[in-house]
Amino acid sequence: MTTKHLLVALACASLATTSFAAAPKPAGDAAAGQQKSAACGGCHGPDGNSAPEMYAAIKAPKLAGQVPEYIVKSLHDFKAARRNNEVMSPQAQAVAENDMADIAAWFGSQKVQPNPAQNKDLLAQGEKIFMKGIGRPDVVAACIGCHAPNGVGNRNWAAIMAKVPAVLAPAIGGQHAGYISDQLKAYKAGKRTSDPAKVMRDIAGRMNEKDIAAVAEYVATLGR
Repeated sequence: MTTKHLLVALACASLATTSFAAAPKPAGDAAAGQQKSAACGGCHGPDGNSAPEMYAAIKAPKLAGQVPEYIVKSLHDFKAARRNNEVMSPQAQAVAENDMADIAAWFGSQKVQPNPAQNKDLLAQGEKIFMKGIGRPDVVAACIGCHAPNGVGNRNWAAIMAKVPAVLAPAIGGQHAGYISDQLKAYKAGKRTSDPAKVMRDIAGRMNEKDIAAVAEYVATLGR
């Protein structure tokens, strides 16, 4: 790892302890959340594995196995208009604050179903970027640094690091490739701005279209 790579990785890991500390820490009831998530299941799937055809129709991502804190953060972001989506923005308004942790616990307890590879020519490049990042001149930190092996998110980092990380990195393994691609493009274009300290906007801004397509293709095939 070059010095520049190391600096970028350290920046991602050390960013804003306050951003993670400020994130909700739900201790939800998954059984209760199963009942409360009935409306969510219409788009995201009863177990959080939104069907490919449903994703194609309304761009609903998978929530199965997602870091519960990230689900709660996302709901708060939609409620507060830090994120905007014609479907989720009004839906989030209808979710009571005391139900969020339960819903997050239910989806977080489910197993994501990875996707078969659609473009095998991109897999090798996507794996390289995920595991090692991109070198000079436009350095991109490896995705694994924040999103962890197999894209499980940072749910286990507290057990292996002295301090809980600032970046509340979501689980991305097994997600629809189109969703990963769309979100990276939104960060790159500055249309999505809910990332603390512009972490993802900075990273995506240095990725070209092929880089984004490759990462999305690889991530979509990961089981977690």
